[in-house]
Amino acid sequence: MTSSPPRTDPPSPGPGYRHELYPYRSGEEFLEGTVGFIREALECGEAVVVAVPESKVSLLRAEVPEDRAVQYVDTSPLAHHPGRLIAAWQDWIKDYTAQGRPVRGIGESPWAEARSRSEVEELRYHEWLLNRAFADGPAWWLLCPYDLAGEQAAMEQMARCHPEIRADGRTTVSADFDRQAPFDFAVLSHPCDPYDEFAYSSGDLPALREKITGCAELVGLGGRRLREIHLAATEVATNSIRHGGGQGVLRTWAEDGRLVCEFHDAGYISDPLVGRSRPDHRQMGGRGLWLVH
Repeated sequence: MTSSPPRTDPPSPGPGYRHELYPYRSGEEFLEGTVGFIREALECGEAVVVAVPESKVSLLRAEVPEDRAVQYVDTSPLAHHPGRLIAAWQDWIKDYTAQGRPVRGIGESPWAEARSRSEVEELRYHEWLLNRAFADGPAWWLLCPYDLAGEQAAMEQMARCHPEIRADGRTTVSADFDRQAPFDFAVLSHPCDPYDEFAYSSGDLPALREKITGCAELVGLGGRRLREIHLAATEVATNSIRHGGGQGVLRTWAEDGRLVCEFHDAGYISDPLVGRSRPDHRQMGGRGLWLVH
């Protein structure tokens, strides 16, 4: 199912939510900005939730030990599952906001270091979606450290996803912030040759899974990961059948040693946050795209 976010402005970050980019070039610069941010929060009587890779947690703990006001959370279960990060932040901050206590967050994605093309694009999309997800939510302030690693163009793209930027201990408005989605997510990359196509409709889900199994064997994909892609593909195809015109087309190909499954149907997803908020356990249905993520 092709996801096409509407080309309309998302709500501006609300007065209670701040989203700030912190570019850094070294471990020392990372510590200078993040530790300063934490100590500034503590001086103001605010709590801080720190969600960074484990290698960064050890650096920060040495400077600011965990206590009732500073909470370190383990992001490793979220590695390679960026679609779950928004719900995770909602969980991490809800106890503080329910108490009416001001809270700040420091968030650096655990999968940012891999930097494959698809992961970089997903990281940018996630950062932009945070502005929409929390625009009408509780008051809190999120600092996003970003390792430049010599990638000026990448930093410019990230600046378009953040309303504010921190440098030299000061926060300024990001002149590059783009209230519209700064990337045309509706346009999918072209499939690599050779690729296979499989048209499906009601009753074709077993055959669709068999098709994926055959393609997965060519790239050495099996076991748990194959079962997971079967689940994701089944949920997307089911959405095509129920909500996308009753049918769809699956394209599969190998790219950089990975299996790519692309779905097309007549459906249109108007909400770019679909599948990124954890479904209520009491609701009927509505879990398909959450499972896909």
